[in-house]
Amino acid sequence: MSESLLSHIKSPENIKSYSSDDRAKLASEIREALINNLAKTGGHLGPNLGVVELTIALHTVFNTPKDKFTFDVSHQGYVHKMLTGRANEINTIRQYKGLNGFLLRTESEHDEYGAGHAGTAVSSALGMAAARDLKGDDNHVVAVAGDAAFTCGSTLEALNNIAMTTKKFIIVLNDNEWSIDKNVGAIAKYFNALQTHSAYSSIRDTAADFVQKVLGEGARKLAHRIEHSAKNILLPKVLFEDLGIQYYGPIDGHDTELLIKTFEYLKTKDEPVILHIISEKGRGYKPALDKPGKFHGLGPYKVQDGATAASQLPTYSEVFGRALTKFAESDEKLLAITAAMPGGTKLDIFQEAFPKRYFDVGIAEEHAALFACGLATQGFTPFLAIYSTFMQRAYDMIIHDMALQNLPVKLCMDRAGLSGDDGPTHHGLFDIGYLRHVPDLTHMQPKDEDEFVDMLYTMKEYTKGVSAIRYPRGTGTGIEIKDSPELLEIGKAEVIQEGSDVLLIGLGNFFEMAEEAKDSLEEKGYSVSLVNPRFIKPLDVNSISALAKNCKVVCTFEDHVLKHGFGAAVIEALHDENITVKVERIGWPDEFIEHGKVPILRELHGISVQKAMDKIVPHLS
Repeated sequence: MSESLLSHIKSPENIKSYSSDDRAKLASEIREALINNLAKTGGHLGPNLGVVELTIALHTVFNTPKDKFTFDVSHQGYVHKMLTGRANEINTIRQYKGLNGFLLRTESEHDEYGAGHAGTAVSSALGMAAARDLKGDDNHVVAVAGDAAFTCGSTLEALNNIAMTTKKFIIVLNDNEWSIDKNVGAIAKYFNALQTHSAYSSIRDTAADFVQKVLGEGARKLAHRIEHSAKNILLPKVLFEDLGIQYYGPIDGHDTELLIKTFEYLKTKDEPVILHIISEKGRGYKPALDKPGKFHGLGPYKVQDGATAASQLPTYSEVFGRALTKFAESDEKLLAITAAMPGGTKLDIFQEAFPKRYFDVGIAEEHAALFACGLATQGFTPFLAIYSTFMQRAYDMIIHDMALQNLPVKLCMDRAGLSGDDGPTHHGLFDIGYLRHVPDLTHMQPKDEDEFVDMLYTMKEYTKGVSAIRYPRGTGTGIEIKDSPELLEIGKAEVIQEGSDVLLIGLGNFFEMAEEAKDSLEEKGYSVSLVNPRFIKPLDVNSISALAKNCKVVCTFEDHVLKHGFGAAVIEALHDENITVKVERIGWPDEFIEHGKVPILRELHGISVQKAMDKIVPHLS
């Protein structure tokens, strides 16, 4: 067996003298390492299999950390990590104390910019290029962005500013037709719309021959994948060259030697350039090629066939998709909107049943929010499903466009709370804080799947303004869902039991923790009130105040940061009611929470029944 090349790479310098055969062997070793290690840890397999040759070429031609790379979203940065001295740690990816699943500035000097949200690479890289010019340096700056990132407003805004900002700048448009799910509105689709333009129609029939002439016979082998790219060659000025960015490509993103030659040439250009490459998400692993959506990011799987462990319980996302689809059967005004996440939000269930009432706007959360507002003004009932961490991007629209106009838009925030292995860029720990002070907004969180459906039904019927619901990643309690949902009273909590010593208020998925604390306190002989608040806003001040004033201590539980969170809302309410009682809170600290398994992180940060007991009991003596 020949000696491994990957195991000897301590820095990018190690690969610069490699022959073309060495580079081909290295690519094979990287793919093997990714497939075998991620089978144990989970992770973003498909995106990284698609950028192996690209990353090898980049590190062969450029010199990090002097030269700067930014990756959009950076979930395809595993290969970069492996070529910058972290190959022997790839088995720790996304594990507590291990490598982060995204680029992280504190992890390596080669990680120039950390990001977990799309649309950041071009703007941040342009800032680096401007800084280089101001300092009089001569290093290169390369932004690697997938075609889906070009649906982001921030990317388009950056494109508009490149030519006036710098003359030495490289963008790599990595076109694989996928972000997480099949791209919608991405740049390849944008160019596809050019077929209807009169300037294009006269040369449509000769496009394939033209591509072959420019790129050679190899391009025709990719014909089914570069149909849109042929149009890019014919009409590049439509988007790029009229913006002052010289366009090159498309070229095969898996031809390492061609990529190296192209980058060597682009290094000499004293003008902003964009290189369009065609790549294949999941290349080298058939299960990932067959199901690119699934293998964008997943948990552990079997290497042999890519099979993953199937849960017997539905996820909250699946409950959401099924419930919304059922509601739509009897409500023709109900619409569903997502921002490039039909699979993650499970709106693909709705899409299959009602394709004309389903809208995927691409990675464009701000547009999605405004789009929903427009629909609401015309009497429709739009449900906007966006992860809690990504809803932050639409914050201005929530205040200025939805709430200010009292539009009945329904905000469905998936992955609220800790998102575990994905880390701080993906934890949904801030949405209570950024929503609860918005006037006239209704915000709720269910304790289980059945109550979740009740809340979705209540949102559907609520017409007085914006309503929002937060719900966690993964499965729920497994409770049976009623055949007919219940219409909940807005702002009314569920009082489970009344007591005289302690008031426990467990929000959403942390209600189970409050129940366990109740049992532990009762075993010690204390009388306990237990409340499922249901509504974050409007808070059921009457019920909570009536119970709190007869207790010695109140304890809240929430899967959110404590600053400006649900517990803070309870403290404010009790203060306003002139009720003096000690309030303890269980929730996340005022810091960015690292990545790792949820049980590990909860224990590390004191999110436990025992910690609650430690806080409560001293006040009862």
